[in-house]
Amino acid sequence: MASFVVIYDACVLYPAQLRDLLLRVAHTGVVRARWTDDILDECFRALKRNRPDLDDSKLARTRSLICGAVDDSMVTGHRRLIDSVSGDTQN
Repeated sequence: MASFVVIYDACVLYPAQLRDLLLRVAHTGVVRARWTDDILDECFRALKRNRPDLDDSKLARTRSLICGAVDDSMVTGHRRLIDSVSGDTQN
């Protein structure tokens, strides 16, 4: 089992080639890839904004394939923690 948990943000899930590579890496078990619905929403909003020619059903299929590519990849229950995270790193 991989010892590193890695959050795949929208910026790495957006480009198809990078997404494919990172999903393959996660599938091997080298890392435990994680993402949230918020991350996927951001990714697919950007795709739709930059590529309005892409069919919504194909984007939905791609999203479904991403979610199914790695077991236990979806992080949930995190929203209640967001307000407690501060950008202030000086204590």
